[in-house]
Amino acid sequence: MSTAHLLHPAYRLFLDEQPAPWNLATLGAIRARLHASFIPRDRAHGEEHRIPGGPRLRLYRPGPQTARPPLVVYLHGGGFVLGCPEMADTYLNELALAMGVAVAAVDYRLAPEHPFPAPLDDCDAALRWAVAHADRLGISAQAVVLMGHSAGGGLAAALALRHQAQPCCPLAGLLMIYPMLDHRTGAPSQPLNPNAGAYGWSAEPNHFCWECLRGEYGLDDSRAGEFSPALAPSLAGLPPTFIAVGALDLFVDEAMSFALRLSHAGVPVEARLYAGVPHLFDQYPGPVTDQCVADTRAALGTFLAGAVHMPR
Repeated sequence: MSTAHLLHPAYRLFLDEQPAPWNLATLGAIRARLHASFIPRDRAHGEEHRIPGGPRLRLYRPGPQTARPPLVVYLHGGGFVLGCPEMADTYLNELALAMGVAVAAVDYRLAPEHPFPAPLDDCDAALRWAVAHADRLGISAQAVVLMGHSAGGGLAAALALRHQAQPCCPLAGLLMIYPMLDHRTGAPSQPLNPNAGAYGWSAEPNHFCWECLRGEYGLDDSRAGEFSPALAPSLAGLPPTFIAVGALDLFVDEAMSFALRLSHAGVPVEARLYAGVPHLFDQYPGPVTDQCVADTRAALGTFLAGAVHMPR
């Protein structure tokens, strides 16, 4: 059944998509095509930092008038198998300038070469390094916000869950834009929302990417929620959370389910469901993109304002 009639008129360019197969044989070419669209590292905004024995990160700063800005740790999307901080360079630079924050974007290792828990370990190492070196970096780590798009949103949720057991700083908030939270979505045996996943990102590549991340992990220990946050037995104690997702996104069901679980667990949560748009809608200009940017910045502002009253 076609869902073309459900697309917002400003986003009908998704109808021109030519989906390519995702598998181990095609992954190299997919990476190369995406890499060609990145802003080169030497022309990107921000500062380069290399964590000893850990990942690279790029630090985006606000204007010089902002002394010791609060920290946002940002995790890029790409299905766990591709991407780098530079793919969101303009977005992150504008976020830092508009909100007066320092954004540390992590260049975590990618699957399948580095399956779970390697990407999450890198995100964790980057968070802890930035907090430990806050004074040298000239930033504040008194209230940190975790943020990510797509797979990065899932990693942000997983990092927040890991942080509960091994805290290193106060977490003021969790910002997730169309997050990738449930490894079961796209599996052949998993029922799908019939009106979601036709554009932007579909079941087949999603299943492939989760299998790449999983590697040999058996989903048979207490780390299951860190691999796939939807499997976490409890979400109690997570920081205030903002979730944004399109109604036509493959991830709409898992995102809304996660939001409801957060509410049931007593976590302050705001969930924004945007009509007429699929996954990756905010990569294109349009009124829903503008609304999502505004909503995300408003949520970040609320988290930072609330951090003033957080226990230290």
